[in-house]
Amino acid sequence: MSDRNESAAESEDRIHPGGRIVVGVDGSASSLSALRRGARMAERLGCTLAGVTVWEFPQSWPGYVMDGWSPEADAHTIADEAAAEVFGPTTPEWYSKVIRNGSPARQLIAESEDAEMLIVGSRGLGGFTGLLLGSVSRSCVEHADCPVLVIHGAEGAARH
Repeated sequence: MSDRNESAAESEDRIHPGGRIVVGVDGSASSLSALRRGARMAERLGCTLAGVTVWEFPQSWPGYVMDGWSPEADAHTIADEAAAEVFGPTTPEWYSKVIRNGSPARQLIAESEDAEMLIVGSRGLGGFTGLLLGSVSRSCVEHADCPVLVIHGAEGAARH
């Protein structure tokens, strides 16, 4: 490979100023850590940041709605509370809240198509405790169209 091609390949692996960083937000401690990490990166690199919260009806959905309950409204509440936790009362103009319906892994992978990086927590609100990666983070690592950063633990320290 020539020096010119090596330089082009190296620059494709970097986050470009003005690009878009996507973070999966489900309200779990690791997703809040992922949002904090994404906010630091976006601010330092001059990127926009999208906090993506996905909702879907439970698989055991009986076909009727309980009075006053809406998974979509819950998703908005989770997204708003996460933004308030990370940014305080005023979110920066470079941050956007994105609410999607469907499979969390599929929606995050779709959001990764035009992103510089996708950041997810290692364990969300579902599944079995003790696994290194949850099913959503594993799917994102395997199928995203951009680099994926998986945040382990509630304090946001990525393990190597």
